[in-house]
Amino acid sequence: MNKHAQEAIGVFDSGLGGLTVVKELIHHLPNEKIVYFGDTARVPYGTKSAETIIRYSREIVGALLKYKVKMVVVACNTASSLALDVLKKEFDLPILGVIEPGARKAARVTRNKRVGIIATSSTVKSGKYAQKIVQINKNIVVMSQACPLFVPLVEEGWFDHAVTYQVAQQYLGDMKKKKIDTLILGCTHYPLLKGVLHNVMGGKVQLVDSAQEVALQVKELLAAKKLLRNRLLPCQHIFIVSDEPRQFQRLAMRFLGGGVKNVRRHTYV
Repeated sequence: MNKHAQEAIGVFDSGLGGLTVVKELIHHLPNEKIVYFGDTARVPYGTKSAETIIRYSREIVGALLKYKVKMVVVACNTASSLALDVLKKEFDLPILGVIEPGARKAARVTRNKRVGIIATSSTVKSGKYAQKIVQINKNIVVMSQACPLFVPLVEEGWFDHAVTYQVAQQYLGDMKKKKIDTLILGCTHYPLLKGVLHNVMGGKVQLVDSAQEVALQVKELLAAKKLLRNRLLPCQHIFIVSDEPRQFQRLAMRFLGGGVKNVRRHTYV
């Protein structure tokens, strides 16, 4: 066994959304310890510049390294699209993003070769999802839609609110007309709106949440590097936020269930 096997998996996102990835990691890798960083003081990321996202991502990986993590999952689609390549060059540990796993799944499950992508403005502008999908299958038609209001609605806890339905109907109208059969949830906040999205798009449209695909890829990578943690050792997950912890803790417990107790506040120097 690798000497680093007992160390934690670091996960970060702009706020609450990356907990969708944490939930899948806990399900598929129950023996692993997770250190989660939610940058709640600076959410949302989706309207910020590439330079800013890269700077934020560097800072967060640096903070996670102080907790002796053995790998980092960039659970933010915006950071995955704009900062992942930089992080991989600058830090000497495995770093995974969320875009490629989601693109691969969408290309695999679409039946009519019409795939929609909903994401933040920065992720849509980067074009990374569309590039990956077309690389896999050039016959797939890809449609993208920025949905900047979804992140603040999730952070507010409005998972099933009338306003959220109205916003979703506005954003998704064109994709419905173009008869997509697969919709990539291109932001880790969006799986918390699955009920709304199913209702608006109809049951025949498959929603692709990359969180499960990411968890499976993490498991595969840790096994290959002999970094899977010993099941006999107890562990407590750590949650770090950059703003007031109470709102995060309330919504996190609603999504993950019990056990969201060890919430700490990170202060930027």
